Amino acid sequence: MIKLTFLGTGTSQGVPMIGCDCEVCRSEDPRDKRLRSSVMVEDEATRIVIDAGPDFRYQMLREGVKDIDAILLSHQHTDHIMGLDDVRAFNYFCQKSIEVWATESVGEVVRKNFDYAFAANPYPGAPRITLRRMESSSFRVGTLEIIPIAGRHFTLPVTGFRIGPVAYLTDFNHIEAEEIEKLRGVELFVVNALRHQRHISHFSLPEALEVAERVGAKSTYLTHISHQMGFHAEEEPLLPEGVRFAYDGLKIVIP
Repeated sequence: MIKLTFLGTGTSQGVPMIGCDCEVCRSEDPRDKRLRSSVMVEDEATRIVIDAGPDFRYQMLREGVKDIDAILLSHQHTDHIMGLDDVRAFNYFCQKSIEVWATESVGEVVRKNFDYAFAANPYPGAPRITLRRMESSSFRVGTLEIIPIAGRHFTLPVTGFRIGPVAYLTDFNHIEAEEIEKLRGVELFVVNALRHQRHISHFSLPEALEVAERVGAKSTYLTHISHQMGFHAEEEPLLPEGVRFAYDGLKIVIP
């Protein structure tokens, strides 16, 4: 059994955006209210979170999470790493350091932004993080095998993840054919789709659908969605069969 929970499905500024009075930002449909993108993946023994942005604390509280085994980072942008300070609660209550898996370049940014966590003599209460270097080869966290999927976010390298029958890509705007091959056979495919129009660093909806068709998963869910996409209730019926928009709090179980 693999369970995936969408902790957040919005862009770097979330939906609603500060100061925006558009119809989507004023929507009362909870599916149109999107925190910064993140997911939680777990089986009976292991729980991991992919990305820990500024909404990480609230996302953990909302889902009633008491413990996690690791955090995987897709890349170093603020909306994906700046919640790492809040692992302090897990440090305290679980009496352990939290593993954070990142590529070398992402790890360097984590060390810089959270230098106080890596000091020789950290002050009491500083987050305890065990930074693990992620290569292109697969690795394990507890009972879960993780296969990194390489892509680009404009010119920035970004990493997606395959975890058994589930694959999660966010902030991609390009993926090579050999990386698509690593996704063959997944049952649940999650991919970013910012808006209808092309964007310099994110898949648009047409581009995300094209990638989804190449992957060929039974079910595809779209995430990292901006207010420019439109209302969930109006846009989802227009999607191809087997494709849906994710929303915050959505849970999917694969037996």
